[in-house]
Amino acid sequence: MSTTSSDTVEKPSMSPRRVLEALSGLLLGMFVSMLASTVVSTSLPVIIHDLDGNQTAFTWVVTATLLTTAISTPIWGKLADLTNRKVLFQLAIVIFVLATAAAGFSTNPEMLIAFRAVQGIGAGGLAALSQVLMADIISPRERGRYMGLFGAVMAVATIGGPLLGGVITDAWGWRWNFFVALPFAVLALILVQATLHVPARPKKKTSIDYVGIVLLSAAVSLLLIWVTNAGTATAGDWSDLANNDWWSLNTVLMLGGAILAAVLFVIVELRSREPLIPLTLFRNRTFTLSVIASIATGIAMFGASVFLSQYMQLARGATPTEAGLMTIPMIGGLLLSSIGVGALVTKYGRWKPYLIVGSILLVAGSYLLSTIQYDTDFFLVSVYMFLLGAGVGMTMQNLVLVVQNTTRPEEIGVASSGVTFFRSLGGTIGVSVMGAALSAKVIDLVAERTDDITAAIMSLGDKAQYWGEQLQSGSLPKVSEMPEPLRVVFEDIYGSGISHSFLIAVPFAVISLLAIVFLPNKPLTTMTTTERLQASEADFATVSVPEGMSSLTATGSVRVVTDATPSAAGRGGDTSAR
Repeated sequence: MSTTSSDTVEKPSMSPRRVLEALSGLLLGMFVSMLASTVVSTSLPVIIHDLDGNQTAFTWVVTATLLTTAISTPIWGKLADLTNRKVLFQLAIVIFVLATAAAGFSTNPEMLIAFRAVQGIGAGGLAALSQVLMADIISPRERGRYMGLFGAVMAVATIGGPLLGGVITDAWGWRWNFFVALPFAVLALILVQATLHVPARPKKKTSIDYVGIVLLSAAVSLLLIWVTNAGTATAGDWSDLANNDWWSLNTVLMLGGAILAAVLFVIVELRSREPLIPLTLFRNRTFTLSVIASIATGIAMFGASVFLSQYMQLARGATPTEAGLMTIPMIGGLLLSSIGVGALVTKYGRWKPYLIVGSILLVAGSYLLSTIQYDTDFFLVSVYMFLLGAGVGMTMQNLVLVVQNTTRPEEIGVASSGVTFFRSLGGTIGVSVMGAALSAKVIDLVAERTDDITAAIMSLGDKAQYWGEQLQSGSLPKVSEMPEPLRVVFEDIYGSGISHSFLIAVPFAVISLLAIVFLPNKPLTTMTTTERLQASEADFATVSVPEGMSSLTATGSVRVVTDATPSAAGRGGDTSAR
């Protein structure tokens, strides 16, 4: 006689209406996160200009958020496996929004970067916990449809954010961009408290891997500081490359320190009782390949959102509002693909073909954007943006879905946050590398076109001295306000520099395609994480004995635990009769 998990666990029914009610707070929380991030994207060139920052400061305003998001994501994911996930999600909202509001009072780039770093801690929690909480109440087979909703919310926030940010900046000033998310955050907290009811989890003795957190932070931070600074000159002194090149003492110290911290992190994780990122997850081929693919997705997603805004304003002379409107084709591709593919995954249960098509679109979009110049026909630029957006929409959420489908329910938190972590890490490194490449390219192009710039300045008459001092300040220029002779030169320079930076994303997109091709094509389960956890516990207690011994089991004199149950084996279950 044998008892299976399907016999033991009765699947609770949850109507679509109840699912939507439970997801409403999560969706609004994600909307708050995305809105607060994207609302400043079109105004960042104006913000950095007003705060007297340079291209490096521009890159770090973005990178600081991505860095702390990447570092904090696995921490939130680990906490999700150990404690109350709903409270953690609410805490993440509070941290995120308070830091965002504080950033609105910044008086210099350093202050803005610091508050954006704190903002990233909350963003890491929202990104990781929303996926984990969704897995608690929706099965992978049904999750495709609702992940489409998450994609739609992200698309709306990504479309509306830059547009709203541009309007606010042009009408009331950029500081109000940081306050617009506050009412949405209060509403999200209320909705989460009222509508999100997750099953109670058994209390566990928690143990946080603090050494792992420090080592991971050190490794990622040193790597990003090196990438951002190496190969670029200090602002206002383009000839001084002695201390900032790829082969200096700084490189040896920072890159060597990053490698050492990474090695120590691996050693600590292998020995830790509660590792921050269980390295055993990499034994799962689906997890490993999804991580590799997620890195390229992060580079495409974050790199495009940052540098396309710069392209519109610095290479095409657009205002913040116009820049927001001009990036709609990319968000349209993201919106259509995420909703459409999510519905198809739920209907047919097939996911791999869509991931392959999405990764091909990532390669095509990244390459085509590396060919744009300041005077490229905007219709072509729109097509290129649409392809990249569609590729991101098809791959981003579905990579998390396939990992959750094959991961043990006890490790859903760390597995989901692991994929999100590497996506954020990829985006962080990608933005840093692309920003460094852009800065270096602009320096080279300015040096090559010194005569043209000088001639343009001299043609300005009374304003020549003013614009000469503006360019020598080293701060990020406001190209749209430049006089025509000077504006054309700098639009050409930034158009070439930004297209050069997009070329960096192409090889990563190719690697992503190869990783997705080799993903095991496993069917999606119809059980939620909670149901799978109950099933594994039932399997652990399953009694399975030969037919001739049924009378003995009826009296309880023989107990047999089968070794066919993975959860039993994984927990050291006794596989012998006694």
